[in-house]
Amino acid sequence: MIIVGYSGHSYVCIEIAQKINIKVKGYCDLNKKKHNPFNLSYLGHENDINNTKDKMFIAVGDNFLRKKIISNLDYNVLNINLIHPKSVISNTSILNHQILINAGVIVNSLVKIGTGCIINTGAIIEHNCEIDNFVHIAPGAVICGGVNISEGTFIGANSIVNQGVSIGKNVIIGSGSVVLNDIPDNSKVAGNPIKNI
Repeated sequence: MIIVGYSGHSYVCIEIAQKINIKVKGYCDLNKKKHNPFNLSYLGHENDINNTKDKMFIAVGDNFLRKKIISNLDYNVLNINLIHPKSVISNTSILNHQILINAGVIVNSLVKIGTGCIINTGAIIEHNCEIDNFVHIAPGAVICGGVNISEGTFIGANSIVNQGVSIGKNVIIGSGSVVLNDIPDNSKVAGNPIKNI
């Protein structure tokens, strides 16, 4: 596997790959990094690698940049997920590709998770939730049953989203927030209960 992006978030991705016995061949980034904690080979820019049969994992924390990179690459190299062995994923859940699921995550029955999502450490996604593409659910967030989260949204650490809520596209929810009602597209909210910020 080739890792795309080589900084903080990618380190987590590399460690999960190692835990599930996927060898990381090297990394792609705009420039060669001075800090190389995993002693990986620099392979250049991801768009300059031709005819590779190696899978690529886009290890970029920013939802919009992750989407941009994925949209420029071939599905065949992107058809991979990184799922920590100490997570619990229901057999009835449907996962697309380029998903990172970190340690301690619980994904319950009939959940759908789209392309390029990050489900971070200790997050809980309850039954019948639909998580669209390029969503980041931060550490410790709890998504109750039947929630819909649209593309590009960020749910802050230790936030709680109440059952049946729908969250629009490109929403930012601050850490520790309590979401009791639907949120429209492009909103920035925080607090308990949430308020626009």
